[in-house]
Amino acid sequence: MKAVIQRVKSCSVSIEGQVVSEIGTGLFVLLGVARGDGPSELAFLSDKVLNLRIFPDSERKMNLSVLEINGELMVVSQFTLLADCRKGRRPSFVDAADPAIAEPLYEEYVSRLAASGLKVATGAFGAMMDVRLENWGPVTLIIDSPQRDKV
Repeated sequence: MKAVIQRVKSCSVSIEGQVVSEIGTGLFVLLGVARGDGPSELAFLSDKVLNLRIFPDSERKMNLSVLEINGELMVVSQFTLLADCRKGRRPSFVDAADPAIAEPLYEEYVSRLAASGLKVATGAFGAMMDVRLENWGPVTLIIDSPQRDKV
């Protein structure tokens, strides 16, 4: 499992010109589900995203988590994070999980984040989406689950 997280002041997702979800201050999470991902990757990545200390404290040091600031989360599925661009000019997506497997894992990931009590908004799995965000910092991080480190 792979995630790109961005610290945001606001974020919204639109489908066919209609805003379907939006958040205020928090994290925008792009989630890529890989072949072989399962419960341990979900647990690792949800815990990491909720507890990563990337928000400023009173001294402007990155020392607070999204939980500690009572922030919000926007989660969007993004199979293209698993693209292999090492050969040729067209990305290969063989590492991405089949949608029939990826969608339930994506939904479970969203549920794990929501269990924290924070607001969690989403896009629509597999849909063409337009994302608008105000990146705060900018702060953008890539997180691989331990299983992805072995691939």
